[in-house]
Amino acid sequence: MTTGQPRPTPTPGTDTYTHGHHASVVGQHARRTAEVEAAYLLPRLRPGMRLLDIGCGPGTITTGLARAVAPGEVVGLDVAAAVLDEARAHLATTRLDNVRFEEGSVYALPSSNAAFDVVHAHQVLQHLTRPADAAREAFRVLRPGGILAVRECDYATMTHWPHFEGIDRWLAVYHAVAACNGAEPDAGRRLPSWLRAGGFEEIVVTSTTMVYSTPAEVQNWGESWAQRILESSVATQAVEYGVAARADLEAISAAWRTWAHDADAFFMFVNVECVATKR
Repeated sequence: MTTGQPRPTPTPGTDTYTHGHHASVVGQHARRTAEVEAAYLLPRLRPGMRLLDIGCGPGTITTGLARAVAPGEVVGLDVAAAVLDEARAHLATTRLDNVRFEEGSVYALPSSNAAFDVVHAHQVLQHLTRPADAAREAFRVLRPGGILAVRECDYATMTHWPHFEGIDRWLAVYHAVAACNGAEPDAGRRLPSWLRAGGFEEIVVTSTTMVYSTPAEVQNWGESWAQRILESSVATQAVEYGVAARADLEAISAAWRTWAHDADAFFMFVNVECVATKR
């Protein structure tokens, strides 16, 4: 499966986003909502709280969180300027006036100490070379009694039916590319340890299972990955790193499309959520 090229050694502190910001990726991320992705956090939010959403992407979760804490201020932060343009365009479709989006690094948050009541991150730490350092920065900008809410999937829990070897190969390729980037796709199981290393002692851990079983769900998921494995950054990186040849990726894409149109198609994986309190 590999092309025989040497794989790169990630530079400490240098993050390469495995997914990238191809339209197929951003479009999938724009389907996310606070009501689904942050359901574990919403009951803890109160009007007037000040909230920072790191790695906010196209901002669809951010605006949901903003509704929960209004009139409290919400700041959406992302390292990619282009995706922030998407977030601002989404914000313009809402009536919210308590949200702003900024460009910045999770390792050097552009905020003073004790500036926020809540810091939120959805599927962010898995892509970082220094997740504990990011947690430490969140700790810094939280007020005493403030909470860090993070949610990460665990790719090793991803399973599908009917069985397709091409989808097994997809998972192996994704793990290999992420490893080359110094990232951790099986982040869910490591989340509590990263938060403890970041200075948090009081951590509540829960989990939810994502299930795609209806025709609409499996077709969206399958078609998304059929495109992403050919056109997004994970495809470019897989070839560049010698993880897979283009022909491998085309076979994987075809497997996703075939699976997505199978009447028995089923996909599931586990997300781990942590709410950590700064004492």
